[in-house]
Amino acid sequence: MLEKNQIISAVTEGLGSNGEGIVRHEGITFFVPYCLPGEKIRFRVLKIKDKIGYGKVEEVLTPAEERVREKCPVFMRCGGCQLQHLQYKEQLRFKANVVKDTLRKIAGLSVDVPVAVKSELPYGYRNKLQLPVGVDKEGKNVVGFYAERSHRIIPVDSCVIHPDWAEKIIALLHRYMKECAVKGYNEETGGGSIRRIVVREIGGKFIVVLVSATEKLPNLSYLVELLSTALREFSFWLNINDKNTNVAFGEKFTLVHGPAFFEAIEQGIRYEAGPMTFLQVNAGVRSKLYEAVLRSVVGTGGKVVVDAYSGGGLLTAMLAKACKRVYGIELEAEAVRCADELMRKNGLKNMTNICGPVEEKLEGVLEREKGEEIRLVLDPPRAGIARSVLKAVLAAEIPEIVVVSCNPATLARDVGILTGSLTEKEGELVKNPDFSSEGLAGYYRIDSVQPFDMFPQTKNIEIVIKLSKVTAK
Repeated sequence: MLEKNQIISAVTEGLGSNGEGIVRHEGITFFVPYCLPGEKIRFRVLKIKDKIGYGKVEEVLTPAEERVREKCPVFMRCGGCQLQHLQYKEQLRFKANVVKDTLRKIAGLSVDVPVAVKSELPYGYRNKLQLPVGVDKEGKNVVGFYAERSHRIIPVDSCVIHPDWAEKIIALLHRYMKECAVKGYNEETGGGSIRRIVVREIGGKFIVVLVSATEKLPNLSYLVELLSTALREFSFWLNINDKNTNVAFGEKFTLVHGPAFFEAIEQGIRYEAGPMTFLQVNAGVRSKLYEAVLRSVVGTGGKVVVDAYSGGGLLTAMLAKACKRVYGIELEAEAVRCADELMRKNGLKNMTNICGPVEEKLEGVLEREKGEEIRLVLDPPRAGIARSVLKAVLAAEIPEIVVVSCNPATLARDVGILTGSLTEKEGELVKNPDFSSEGLAGYYRIDSVQPFDMFPQTKNIEIVIKLSKVTAK
């Protein structure tokens, strides 16, 4: 009988979808982070439930050839990276396999998946720094990253997946807090002030947001002065978040220094970036992903495109430059306002932004463009595409769809519904016994799948899938 804290020697058989090693011992499947296939390890049993166990590696007895020395001094303690011990080329293969295996296991779809498109910068690629700030058990200020599945802050002075400017900002924040006697926020007591610092780099310019639980902080001008020694051009915002919440920002933003927005260009589109602007954190891979979507959607041109879950409209604007007409559908009113401003700034008269749920607005757009050659882009949040949206898509006559996703599991579920490999039975999704690899009439078939490594050294993946409608024979 296996017990908690028992030490077991075993060989890792494979990798799970989160990058953890898979070990089978006495009928129990253990997930042990930071181990690689083929490695003989010693691990400690942390938890066992229903033939599934979790462990912590104590020693790697026989390292795999693919193992490399991690660059980060807090690797295995910080929750940010899961794959630093794995060769980068193998990380790309691993992420492709995750997508392939997830499509097969959840949706019953057998698809060839190429290796993930690589990042030219496996380290130092992140253009966004987001650090929680708090106090340790002794009441000393701490700046760092949360430990895995915890709100315990692991202190850091630098981070290998961020550029050098991150180290400078961390040091300057510590200096300000020490010299001005400012305390980090205490989640348990609600005491202290500074909760986090968020920095976004846009074309060599920086947007710095200090999130505080209190409205008044001493000598903010001194912090601005310190930042000026490290950042050539930047804006500085104070955000007030006085609620007991895990949400990063509060509602109130105050501009302390610099311009409210910085202008940038992406794929020929001019846009303004501010403290709430969403952009992928890896500029190089972001550009490759946008190019892939544009190639998949535009083709020979002359098409009408619907961009669902369009956010601030950046991709919508890119599509508008290459297509006959484009509609962006987005639920959040503020994002639609930004998209309208983007449209005006770039003179895109063929771009229309619609505020509302996709499942309610899509039908009206399709009716308006009846008789036109329509393409659909779906770029949903991590939770995936709403079931009502999928039903609306299947009911429409759209020849081709491109789906962009950051979550292999919800992507597999949604694509399973679109292809008909999953069907609903008694309120549950089950694999369709009538599904054929040739496709089902009225549903879609997968034309291509491409993962993108937007987040090297981590388990995270971005995926682009192209689907085409199967017509009755």
